[in-house]
Amino acid sequence: MAHTLGLTQPANIELPKISFAAKEIDVAEWKGDLLAVGVSEKDMTKDENSKFQNPILKKLDGLLGGLLAEASFEEDFTGKAGQSLVHRLPGLGSKRVGLFGLGQSASSPAAFHGLGEAVAAAAKTAQASGVAVILASSECPSAMSKGNTAAAIVSGTVLGLYEDNRYKSESKKPQLKSLDILGLGTGPEIEKKIKYAEVVSCAIIFGRELVNSPANVLTPAALAAEASKIASLYSDVLSANILTEEQCRELKMGSYLGVAAASANPPHFIHLCYKPPSGPVKTKLALVGKGLTFDSGGYNIKTGPGCSIETMKADMGGSAAVFGAAKALGQIKPSGVEVHFIVASCENMISGKGMRPGDIVTASNGKTIEVNNTDAEGRLTLADALVYACNQGVEKVKPKTRHRKFVIRIVDLATLTGACVVALGPSIAGIFTPNDDLAKELFQASEASGEKFWRMPLEESYWESMKSGVADMVNTGGRQGGAINAALFLKQFVDEKVKWMHIDMAGPVLNDKKHVATGFGISTLVEWVLKNSSS
Repeated sequence: MAHTLGLTQPANIELPKISFAAKEIDVAEWKGDLLAVGVSEKDMTKDENSKFQNPILKKLDGLLGGLLAEASFEEDFTGKAGQSLVHRLPGLGSKRVGLFGLGQSASSPAAFHGLGEAVAAAAKTAQASGVAVILASSECPSAMSKGNTAAAIVSGTVLGLYEDNRYKSESKKPQLKSLDILGLGTGPEIEKKIKYAEVVSCAIIFGRELVNSPANVLTPAALAAEASKIASLYSDVLSANILTEEQCRELKMGSYLGVAAASANPPHFIHLCYKPPSGPVKTKLALVGKGLTFDSGGYNIKTGPGCSIETMKADMGGSAAVFGAAKALGQIKPSGVEVHFIVASCENMISGKGMRPGDIVTASNGKTIEVNNTDAEGRLTLADALVYACNQGVEKVKPKTRHRKFVIRIVDLATLTGACVVALGPSIAGIFTPNDDLAKELFQASEASGEKFWRMPLEESYWESMKSGVADMVNTGGRQGGAINAALFLKQFVDEKVKWMHIDMAGPVLNDKKHVATGFGISTLVEWVLKNSSS
């Protein structure tokens, strides 16, 4: 990434290389630094003699001379979600034994992802090089296969181990080199699931790094360069087309260019296209991400408590999700599906040539917008991006005067409204779509990813508040139903025949406690694309 201000340059830190393996060996025979046992509250049940009833815990406790049961009693470890107990106990091939709570019963990818994160934290504290994970009860819930359980543990470990230290003058490297998953089977199927988890986790880390990068480093040009790198890495299936400001003007993207007008950093309209290495394309998809590398609010500048202007480098979280998904799919190479990754990237700044409240801009579909709030800028950029995405479903056929139209499905992701955060809190994204089938597909994908979404209404009667006296529409209505109004605005720029969904991810884009990006959306998008492929 090229820097533009403050002499800041991110360090080139390589991700730790961890060897993951699924093994079927006796827990007593495993040798390493930390043996991590995932336990539910049910697994912690003891008999009248305060001895474990669970076979694995009973065996371990016997080899440890009863010290494991004793430690769990003294530290009131009951297996609740988030609890952990790690001790250096003699009697096993491992230096340390840890119990990690899964709650009443582990029944979702999120639970096993959390186990992986807890194991990673314990490994960092113990400076462990070799770790094994085993579940006290290896019977997976009906909704999950053993392969999916292993994948969730791997994903949690990779992401839990990762720290973004690129902008710190000093940093420690994690010591973890290998992680063995015991008791969940072996063979090609589980190995494939583990490899998939590694690929998607690395894509999530890539997305996190994009969002974490400050706006003086990640400019629209730098974001375009990062997208082009992805296309170069996987050039057998990905291609890049970066439109200049002049090319966007030729396409009449007045809504997008109006937002970009005030910045010294020129806009970059980014379009990556994935095509399978072989076979016919049966399905066309488009992923559209909001790409505001910084949002000052424009002349409606963000001021006062809660305005969060200091976190507005994260206003390109939607684009990070889109490009993270592109990176993963470039490696996975699904068949039968063509995917367009589209981002209208720019900054929303203030200058003498910037957009003013009351200005009217014209989008590329000819619709006019009265800008009554320059801080409702993301939807203005998405308007032209959505029109462009709809046009990817049109292909020329011979003779040249004719066209045919594919049914293209579009999902856009944006850190769009504070109203959605008020409605759903910091951990859940809102989805808006008039199409029930598309909503069902997304929820099925999220069940596998463990990310949280909630369907919100597209209340058409609210559109009355978005009508302008001098243009086709205004860009923001009143405070009530703000997230719904924003979705209704975007709907004006989607072809009626196109299946479309809007995801407002303003809440989960950042981890408020750690003040870092989450990489939200990437895992779900990859799952959704794969469910639409013929792989």
